[in-house]
This record gives sequence, structure tokens and C-alpha cells, in this order.
Amino acid sequence: MNKVDTQSLLLQMQALSAQAQNKPQEIAAASSGDTAGFGQMLQQSLAAVNAQSQKTDAMREALVSEDPSADLTEVMLQAQKASLSFEAMTQVRNKLVEAYKDVMNMPI
Repeated sequence: MNKVDTQSLLLQMQALSAQAQNKPQEIAAASSGDTAGFGQMLQQSLAAVNAQSQKTDAMREALVSEDPSADLTEVMLQAQKASLSFEAMTQVRNKLVEAYKDVMNMPI
């Protein structure tokens, strides 16, 4: 069984995510080696998911109020992004709870 360095794996995931979204400043930050604590990284991820959800809500409100700048396709894309982000965060939470239960069930 291969032992995977968690911090390295998370940095790679952040870099790939930023690269997929064409955000070079985040790629540089993710690969620079500035390591934040796991709790802080989780908090930042939650804030990002929340921000996406709020952006989606604002775009939907603009579309419903018949704002001429609101585009249906953009609203639908943003809604899907927010949904995927929320699903991913839910899976992370489930894995954390599962890992916690495994640790708590370990014999001393």
C-alpha cells in the first residue's frame, strides 16, 4: 500500500482546480509551499462554496426580476458549479466523519 502525503495531494488538487478555472495566481500560491493548517484550508473551502452559492442566488434573483443583463445560460452554469461544489464539500465532510469514527473505534 502506498503512503500518500496528504498535504502534497491537497496542493496538487488546488493547483489543478485553479488551472481548470484559469487562475494563475492561485496556481502560484498552491505550489509555492506556503502550507496552511488543515482547519484553515477547510474553512477557506467552505467560504468558497458559500460564495458560489450566494453568487448563484444573486444571479437567479436578477433573472427572476427580468434584469436585462441576466443570461439564462450563465445562471444555469453558475447553478451547476455551485451544486458540484456543494456535493464535493459534502463528500469531504462524509470522509472526515468516517475517518473520525475509524479513529475513535481503534483499540488503545
